Amino acid sequence: MVEDLLVTLAAVGSAGVVYLAMAARVVKQYERGVLFRLGRVAGDVRPPGLTLILPFVDRLQKVNMQIVTLPIPAQEGITRDNVTVRVDAVVYFRVVDATSALIKVEDYKFAVSQMAQTSLRSIIGKSDLDDLLSNREKLNQGLELMIDSPAVGWGIQVDRVEIKDVSLPDTMKRSMARQAEADRERRARIINADAELQASKKLAEAAQQMSGTPAALQLRLLQTVMAVSAEKNSTLVLPIPVELLHFLERGAQPSLPEREGQDREPAAHTDGAPPPG
Repeated sequence: MVEDLLVTLAAVGSAGVVYLAMAARVVKQYERGVLFRLGRVAGDVRPPGLTLILPFVDRLQKVNMQIVTLPIPAQEGITRDNVTVRVDAVVYFRVVDATSALIKVEDYKFAVSQMAQTSLRSIIGKSDLDDLLSNREKLNQGLELMIDSPAVGWGIQVDRVEIKDVSLPDTMKRSMARQAEADRERRARIINADAELQASKKLAEAAQQMSGTPAALQLRLLQTVMAVSAEKNSTLVLPIPVELLHFLERGAQPSLPEREGQDREPAAHTDGAPPPG
């Protein structure tokens, strides 16, 4: 009798151990468990830790609640200003309702991927090339809103969407490079013209200041000669200012009337009479 009882207890214990092994499930900290009993959702979502199910009756499906990084394949499209571009992006999302993520959509990752690709092509068609290159924050917000709107019904929350790269054709890159070069050259010419204008104003003021004092012009000329001679040049070019020539002309003008008077005196006695005295 005792041996039969021990055998029975051992069998029951073994059966209990096997049952616990088949019924016990471990849900990790970053997971949530959804219990299906005979094909229907039973009870609330199972929290992390050890949980028991009915073998052959219940099926526990775990859902990862971590943030998922989903790259969007490069999408080719035509912008609003008729430029062909290729744009790729990345989506950060996480599951907030494990039951809805399993029941309302077959494969939520694939669904989010397809929605992101469609939304990205739509954003490309609605935007200009300048917006894709310089105003990405606004486009990221619009893309996030387009993806998040249907994803909310699937129990998924989109945390962030980022446009990674915008690929342009080679011809467009060369055109943009020429445009940037032309713009820089235009600004350089404007700066040079402004400098010439300021220099001309200063030179005009200096000329006006030195016109009242001719000695200042001579001093300036001597300073220029000293500056040139300090370079140890074998040839010295000495400029003669126009004002100096005018000064010499004015100094020679008083002698002209005297010569004209001397030339006119013999001409007054041309009638054949001898000159007086």
